[in-house]
Amino acid sequence: MATLIDTQVQYNNTYMMSTGEEYMIQEEDWDRDLLLDPAWEKQQRKTFTAWCNSHLRKAGTQIENIEEDFRNGLKLMLLLEVISGERLPKPDKGKMRFHKIANVNKALDFICSKGVKLVSIGAEEIVDGNVKMTLGMIWTIILRFAIQDISVEETSAKEGLLLWCQRKTAPYRNVNVQNFHISWKDGLALCALIHRHRPDLIDYSKLRKDDPIGNLNTAFEVAEKYLDIPKMLDAEDIVNTPKPDEKAIMTYVSCFYHAFAGAEQAETAANRICKVLAVNQENEKLMEEYEKLASELLEWIRRTIPWLENRVAEQTMRAMQQKLEDFRDYRRVHKPPRVQEKCQLEINFNTLQTKLRLSNRPAFMPSEGKMVSDIANAWKGLEQVEKGYEEWLLTEIRRLERLDHLAEKFKQKCALHESWTTGNDPVIDHHEFHPEKCLILYLILGKENLLSQKDYETASLMEIRALMRKHEAFESDLAAHQDRVEQIAAIAQELNELDYHDAASVNTRCQGICDQWDNLGTLTQKRRDSLERVEKLWETIDQLYLEFAKRAAPFNNWMDGAIEDLQDMFISLITAHDQFKATLPEADKERMAVMGIQSEITKIAQTYGIKLVGVNPYTVLSPQDITNKWEAVKALVPLRDQMLQEEVARQQANERLRRSFAAQANIIGPWVQTKMEEIGHVSVDIAGSLEEQMNSLKQYEQNIINYKSNIDKLEGDHQLIQEALVFDNKHTNYTMEHIRVGWEQLLTTIARTINEVENQILTRDAKGISQEQLNEFRASFNHFDRKRNGMMDPDDFRACLISMGYDLGEVEFARIMTLVDANNTGVVTFQAFIDFMTRETAETDTAEQVMASFKILASDKPYITVDELRRELPPEQAEYCISRMTKYIGPNGVPGALDYISFSSALYGESDL
Repeated sequence: MATLIDTQVQYNNTYMMSTGEEYMIQEEDWDRDLLLDPAWEKQQRKTFTAWCNSHLRKAGTQIENIEEDFRNGLKLMLLLEVISGERLPKPDKGKMRFHKIANVNKALDFICSKGVKLVSIGAEEIVDGNVKMTLGMIWTIILRFAIQDISVEETSAKEGLLLWCQRKTAPYRNVNVQNFHISWKDGLALCALIHRHRPDLIDYSKLRKDDPIGNLNTAFEVAEKYLDIPKMLDAEDIVNTPKPDEKAIMTYVSCFYHAFAGAEQAETAANRICKVLAVNQENEKLMEEYEKLASELLEWIRRTIPWLENRVAEQTMRAMQQKLEDFRDYRRVHKPPRVQEKCQLEINFNTLQTKLRLSNRPAFMPSEGKMVSDIANAWKGLEQVEKGYEEWLLTEIRRLERLDHLAEKFKQKCALHESWTTGNDPVIDHHEFHPEKCLILYLILGKENLLSQKDYETASLMEIRALMRKHEAFESDLAAHQDRVEQIAAIAQELNELDYHDAASVNTRCQGICDQWDNLGTLTQKRRDSLERVEKLWETIDQLYLEFAKRAAPFNNWMDGAIEDLQDMFISLITAHDQFKATLPEADKERMAVMGIQSEITKIAQTYGIKLVGVNPYTVLSPQDITNKWEAVKALVPLRDQMLQEEVARQQANERLRRSFAAQANIIGPWVQTKMEEIGHVSVDIAGSLEEQMNSLKQYEQNIINYKSNIDKLEGDHQLIQEALVFDNKHTNYTMEHIRVGWEQLLTTIARTINEVENQILTRDAKGISQEQLNEFRASFNHFDRKRNGMMDPDDFRACLISMGYDLGEVEFARIMTLVDANNTGVVTFQAFIDFMTRETAETDTAEQVMASFKILASDKPYITVDELRRELPPEQAEYCISRMTKYIGPNGVPGALDYISFSSALYGESDL
């Protein structure tokens, strides 16, 4: 027993170490007991013998007794040649002991040449038939040539094989592989391995955990018959042994690994292809969404620009105010969603380009006219057209308002003048006066007929003198009306200059008045000439009547002017109205003086018994006319007071609107400007991981969105100001348009900043960049970001690269600049900097890798069939390939063969490799 223990201790030292790598480390306690257990030795003999024969039969031979048949070294050398595929030195043919030792040494030397260090295993023990040393040597060979190269997720040998078994059997009930001994006793793990790769060979659902021998024999028989894996174990031995031999189990299980290696390779290839196709499908979907959104946005811009370019003014105030309301709806309802669409379009484009770059795909080129720059230019054109539209609307509304006032004033003055020229000079009631009822026809009556009469030819001396005085009074009246005619002409001229819609009617009426006025002047001069010829006949004219006429006419004209001013729709200043009221006492004195003349005439007539017949021959004005018109003037004064008070109230309300708007705008404007400046720094100043940065930015964005209610309230005040026709505000430098544009830019900027961080996360995850690397990149960028605006100019970028160890010549730096500033903007953004730092070092799929994966699925053929694609790939990915692959036209093709080589190249935008 001591000898056996010593031998076992020596054998424990024979566990080999490959060059620089320990590929197999056993548990010492288990190794110490291994060869002391006859059951384990029996299992090793059977398993190792079957394993050796599975290779020796390829050379047409086999062994029966493992410790006897390798003693001469010949079959040992043959075994090594078969499993390695290499030739060993020619064996010695002699049968002497030293010949056998020489052959065994050649075998052992070959094993050592493969990086295996043999400890305490010598040729003499093998030649002498030492079963323990022989089994140890065969285990060494199995480890080196059957197990050592197994690798799953960077583990190797035993750990790799165990991980592979766990992965493959994980979905199966009653299977829990934790080791290479008792986990295999019930046979379910072996059956699960076979069913996982060849479900057609075993019906796993019919297996029972309480039938371990049946399960084991089923696995052994199926493996031997269909998988060419010889039966290396005995079911009864495994079941009846408390702890089956680990080396035997590992040896047998490794045969399954190698048997299914082709399937594993195909599965890996299929997974790689599915991953690549999934990326392509997602990218294509993003491209289609971009094209659709770009088309819709460009079409909306195309429809909107002509509407904004239409600067044809409406003829009525109501129509122009409706245009203003339509424009408000456009700015507050229709445009904001389009601003968001434009921003989202840019974000989608940047995200898509990042994904394409990270997956080693060519950059996305939108359809002609749908580039981001095309959309930006179209948007710029929209805003240029929009810029002056609202100002034009407000200008037109002011113009129409001015025109309405001028037109009404024109009608009033024309009506007064036409009433005078017809000889009718009634007291004007501003509530009942309708000048539009006056006809041009009446202009030829009244004063013209009077001036055209030749009554002086048959008049007496007294009558001639009366006619002369009457004519002098008329000339005085005519001169007093000259100013009104000039005002009528001036108003008509202004209406024409302001493009009044009924200018033709105004011009006709004005021209009629001017022509008639000229005719009056001519007739007046002609009648004067006639009367002067008989001037000597005028000496007896009544001076009192003449004085009344001379004073009554200017006073009457003054009252006409007062009535006209008091009815003027353009509100005068309160101070001007107060000044007018201050003149009323003096005017009343003049009225009393005029009425005093009439009283004197009446007194003289009564005193001298003169009978007054008719009216004053020198004027059409009667004392009653003067009295009535004076009462009309006094009645209009309080009405004018009321109008002025209403105007004061309106102005005060407008001032409150101005101050309310300004108070908000003076807060919102700087707030928006401050937030814009903060966002300019936030993308490079926020510390922590990208996810923490994203959360901070999202919170930042939410705070901005929450501020929207302030903008809406300001929009409401702005609408009230416009409806009140208030067009100036000295209390603020911020207009609603400034606030709108700033707000839209703020939302767009924060969304773009969030998208940049999202793209950094995509880049980090796809390229395998650590947070420490990103922090290092950020620190370098911030150091050379002189202006703290998230951008470097080319000189700073060059200095940054040099500081990071780049040896840059002019040509190389020019090449790098084309990568980081493709649009020649003259600056390098943080996102472009990150992309450059990760682009050339990270691993990514390539066209060659995808091509190699298809080649595996096609069993090394230069083409692949539809059936192979549908068998190896999921349905969606298989149909995707079938719909896009071209027909194979190379040699040795078959009907329906597809060209996977050109398809792989096309995925990455390359020509056929």
